[in-house]
Amino acid sequence: MEVNPNSPQSNPSSAAPNALGNVQRPGEYLRQIRIAQKLELSQVVTELNIPVKTLTALEQDDYKSLPEATFIKGYYRTYAKYLKVDATSIIQRFDDIYANDTGLMPNHALNNSPIKIMGKLPGSNRDRNRKWIKRGLIVLVAIAVLAGIISFVQNMSGSSDVENASEPAVPEVQVLNVDGTAAVSGDQLSLTFSRPTSVNIVDSTGKVLATGRQASVLSLNGEAPFQIRLDDAEAVSLSLNNESISLSPYTVNGKADFRLSR
Repeated sequence: MEVNPNSPQSNPSSAAPNALGNVQRPGEYLRQIRIAQKLELSQVVTELNIPVKTLTALEQDDYKSLPEATFIKGYYRTYAKYLKVDATSIIQRFDDIYANDTGLMPNHALNNSPIKIMGKLPGSNRDRNRKWIKRGLIVLVAIAVLAGIISFVQNMSGSSDVENASEPAVPEVQVLNVDGTAAVSGDQLSLTFSRPTSVNIVDSTGKVLATGRQASVLSLNGEAPFQIRLDDAEAVSLSLNNESISLSPYTVNGKADFRLSR
């Protein structure tokens, strides 16, 4: 049996006290109940899962060795329930003597306690996994939508390019006849182009036969001599009345600007 050195020795065979005495301390009262019920301290420690150091300090009312008042009250309630006694008077007596022993109020905040108030427990791994799955799905949907927009724009652009490519190329050159009818008399001038280039051709009457950019065969009729200007002479093959004309004598820095007669 255990004997509290700070209190008169108890008769082990005596019955448990019916209630907390007027001057009795809560821990001492619970200790007497335990002894009366023939319970060993180690047995209580095991069944309540309270450290032996904490339970010993609780029975000795050593509040300076214990955590905050809130937890001490919790220990008292647990211990009293285990011993099947009413905890109400125990808690009231504790509130009366706690301030005198520690200099603190029994409801003071948890400032420097080794045990802190626990906040809201974080969600389980399953909940966190669900959150990550939702976020992943949102990201995938956003990527899919963006990819769809990009694909739509590219398809529209490609369709526009195909339509533009399917349209026949229209020469930019203008073949001009003053009287609005095709010229059927006079000298015949023919130009063949290996690549697009700008031309300007005027006959002896001052009629502009052709001006602008050309990339295909160009056949003209007019009165010689012709005033001819070619921006890229090497890209042009020229003939007058079916006679091939060399442009080399008239070419300077790739351009030809000359007067051609029969």
